[in-house]
Amino acid sequence: MIFLGQASNYRGGRVLRHLFARGGAKDSQALRAALAKAYKVEKSSNYEPEEQVALYHTGRSALAAAIMAVTPKGSQVIIPGLTCIAVVRAVRAAGCEPVFVDIDPETLQYDWAALEKCLTEASAMPRAIVVQNTLGRPLDIVKLEKIAKRHHLEIIEDLAHCAGRFYADGRKIGSVGAATALSFGKGKAIDTISGGALVLRSAKYTMPSPPVFCAKRSARWRERWYPALGATIRAGYHLKLGKVLTAIFLKLHWIEKSADAELNLDVKLTDWQAKLALRQLELLPKTPLREHAFVKNREQFLAECRARGYYLDEIWYDTPVSPVRYQKEAAFPSKDCPDTVWVAKHIINLPTWYPKAKLAPVREILAKHYIDLSKLQEKQDD
Repeated sequence: MIFLGQASNYRGGRVLRHLFARGGAKDSQALRAALAKAYKVEKSSNYEPEEQVALYHTGRSALAAAIMAVTPKGSQVIIPGLTCIAVVRAVRAAGCEPVFVDIDPETLQYDWAALEKCLTEASAMPRAIVVQNTLGRPLDIVKLEKIAKRHHLEIIEDLAHCAGRFYADGRKIGSVGAATALSFGKGKAIDTISGGALVLRSAKYTMPSPPVFCAKRSARWRERWYPALGATIRAGYHLKLGKVLTAIFLKLHWIEKSADAELNLDVKLTDWQAKLALRQLELLPKTPLREHAFVKNREQFLAECRARGYYLDEIWYDTPVSPVRYQKEAAFPSKDCPDTVWVAKHIINLPTWYPKAKLAPVREILAKHYIDLSKLQEKQDD
């Protein structure tokens, strides 16, 4: 069986390395130094580069800290329409207002005309823009820089999906903006089940107070055991018990839904997770985090996949601001972002951590449902 979620990117020895990992303060210091070097922190006589890096218990905490560092409280912050509630909460936790901008289905990145319109018609001039590079696909950073400069926007790079990737001009993603935020959460480019980092690249901004407290013991237990429990859940699908085991583990609080992770700028990353993150940072692949396509009837496609043993339901993102249970909280402006709504209705993801041959049956199913974006009439299949 093939899975898109349930820690399916953890197999064999990696599960055991995670479960029994150990670390110390030197590992967190080493990760901070490596991130400062990788993402080119500006040199200054006022600090050592690693002092411009802070390690957090969650990626959303790191993103909130990034926004707080470069954006005055009460400002508007532009974010892509296709995103998750973690990004929305990070903006609001920083005391700012998220402004959604429609995306281009071809690239999954900002629609340039929609972005220009937003900046021209905004009631209050936005002060920052979050660059998400969804699914690890880089946007046209040169074009974005020109727009940002013209409208006096600070660029905040969110590397949850794209750590290790490069822009078309050769620059590493994360080495361009005023601040870089990384997530080490489940399924992210660097995955230690939870965690994140802020790299404050620009010398003109001050690093927020660093986190000093450890997460609760129950949270640390969940993070230790999640890959092993995920393997148990996946094995349970062979016996038709996968969903039952998931429900039981959630009820017992042995696992936690990713969207429900804590946002607390006072809680730090554990040293053992820092050690694992550093190892992954040094070995990051250059391929997209997930492959994607558009299908005419997603529920039918997913049902046919399940019948063949492929569980691909954990899609990024099957609603404009995922997950759908937070739709009201997100307050997403559907009328202003029609392409985002269309993408969220039709997108599917394929994992990139299995051998290609194992996905051959899925591609056969996909061929029957595939939407070719070059044929614009296909977008009207509703």
